[in-house]
Amino acid sequence: MDLNIVDLSRLQFALTALYHFLFVPLTLGLSILLAIMETVYVMTGRTIWRDMTKFWGVLFGINFAMGVATGVVMEFQFGMNWSYYSHYVGDIFGAPLAIEGLMAFFLEATFVGLFFFGWDRMSKIGHLVTTWLVALGSNFSALWILIANGWMQNPVGAAFNPQTMRMEVNDFFAVITNPVAQAKFVHTVSAGYVCASLFVLGVSAWYLLKGRHVHLARRSMTVAASFGLAASLSVVVLGDESGYLSTEHQKMKLASIEAMWDSEPAPASFTLFGLPDRQARETHYAVHIPWVMGLIGTRSLTTEIPGINDLVKLAQEHIRDGIHAYDALQTIRAASGDADAARQARQTFEDKGRSLGYALLLMRYVDDPRKASDEQIRQAAMDTVPSVGPLFWTFRVMVGLGMFFIALTAVFFYLSARHRLDAYPWLLKLAVLAIPLPWIAIECGWIVAELGRQPWIIEGVLPTAMAVSNLGAGTLLLTICGFVLIYTVLFIIEMKLLLKVIRKGPEHESEPHLSLYEPMIEKLARAR
Repeated sequence: MDLNIVDLSRLQFALTALYHFLFVPLTLGLSILLAIMETVYVMTGRTIWRDMTKFWGVLFGINFAMGVATGVVMEFQFGMNWSYYSHYVGDIFGAPLAIEGLMAFFLEATFVGLFFFGWDRMSKIGHLVTTWLVALGSNFSALWILIANGWMQNPVGAAFNPQTMRMEVNDFFAVITNPVAQAKFVHTVSAGYVCASLFVLGVSAWYLLKGRHVHLARRSMTVAASFGLAASLSVVVLGDESGYLSTEHQKMKLASIEAMWDSEPAPASFTLFGLPDRQARETHYAVHIPWVMGLIGTRSLTTEIPGINDLVKLAQEHIRDGIHAYDALQTIRAASGDADAARQARQTFEDKGRSLGYALLLMRYVDDPRKASDEQIRQAAMDTVPSVGPLFWTFRVMVGLGMFFIALTAVFFYLSARHRLDAYPWLLKLAVLAIPLPWIAIECGWIVAELGRQPWIIEGVLPTAMAVSNLGAGTLLLTICGFVLIYTVLFIIEMKLLLKVIRKGPEHESEPHLSLYEPMIEKLARAR
């Protein structure tokens, strides 16, 4: 397969996926924040909370529409750009996507209309239930998509059928309870909650700086700071779980993220800074924090973490086993009259079949893996090493921003508790400037997850180079340019609509109902 076609197909999917994921986190987080705000409105009867729900709901609606428009395109790419992948694993990968469409997307889309047009047509409780169903639909949608993606990272509950030459489900419960998928789901939705919280926090801070919609802004900041702090802490905890699972299922990804060329004796240290050099297989100017990687990656102080060099040697062994599996597969497919040979081939395939995907890595260098030379096997084993430099730095950008989000939301949570949200204008300006940072962290997270899996489209099962459709480079370049143009226009429209709504503010902002003592408490807080 022409590698240019592979690279172009990957580029097209990466661009559409990264663009689509600009909208997903905000949708996930805002849906929950809307439900929280409306819950407070129903419990207290204060109309300002209804005004808040309506205002942030308009921003949610704009973002939701763009997310749907860009998400549909991605699913068509599986059939157009990745036809062999769809054929090879369609029985497994298609099921979660179908359930997502039937159970989650329809639920979300149906109740979104009721959310916007049912305020004066439904009871308070009825509309609140609708809002929570929108939130649940959004999160269920993410669940099934991440179950599909998690299976690509850790293919469980399925087996290769030599007769159909496809992967087939043998345990669907194992697919949906895949630990990698579950960890990715909670980590991803928590990141979405952080994204929405900082968005609400930043927009509300801008209102306070301008002296507009002060009551709405303060209450919105209180909700966003509280929810954002909890979400930021959970992202760190759940990210630790993802690191631990990578040690079990994706050792090469973890070693590449750490630029760990040689195996680290227990307890392994964490590389805070360094300059990875793939040619020299060395990380220059490395600054290490003792024990940290051992605790994250193994949850112990006595377990060694394998390095890239040792994992490459292990990959060579898998490739050689895979060649035996490939040879046995050809014998089985030939269906010769020699019953003993067929029986022996089936036994060999049962023993070595798990390594078949490694033999397919050789297809880049030779038509028949059985004819591969030792040098070609070494080259294929080196292909299992992803791009170390980009993985190393995107991971550290993501982690650094995560620590910043904890600090920022914690500060505003404290100021909210002291009724001093507008005490430090420079902090409000910082909150405004921080609005785009969650998206940067989230996109870095997806780059780490997907780039770290290469050269596999399905970890250890199917190389990316074998999964693409037989398209021309010109066709791919044309569609990439078309997607970039259309998506750029949609992005400009999205930004203009969001900024227009934010500048305008809520259409109706009711004065908050204050108790007899609240003005006195607020004055005392300001005096401090």
